Amino acid sequence: METQNKSQKRNRIIYWIFTLWMALGMVSTAIVQLMKNKDELANFANLGYPAYLMTIIGICKLLGVIAVLIPKRPLLKEWAYAGFFFLMSGALVSHLIIGDTAGRTFPALLLLTLVCISWYSRPGDRKFPVSA
Repeated sequence: METQNKSQKRNRIIYWIFTLWMALGMVSTAIVQLMKNKDELANFANLGYPAYLMTIIGICKLLGVIAVLIPKRPLLKEWAYAGFFFLMSGALVSHLIIGDTAGRTFPALLLLTLVCISWYSRPGDRKFPVSA
């Protein structure tokens, strides 16, 4: 019983470390996108995306972070994680397709990894119940 409690505590710590790191990354990049930072505008243009997409993605990131961090609402959390997964995997693939393997690929890969670890390690009360 004590070993199980230690394991649950360790898992919760892992979950919160990776979730807060992911949330910080999503919020910081959302702010940069919503402020239409000139470097981020150049990045989007280099990828071939329109500037208005930055506003859409920035708002979605902020809403996703809220959904992941608030208590309850497991279905909403699943949708937020799915959105983050598709967003960051799309960013990673976009950079790889244009051959941008230098500075812009790593942040997308890092955030994608944080999303996956956060989703995988989330406690039972933050998971959507699956019926068999």
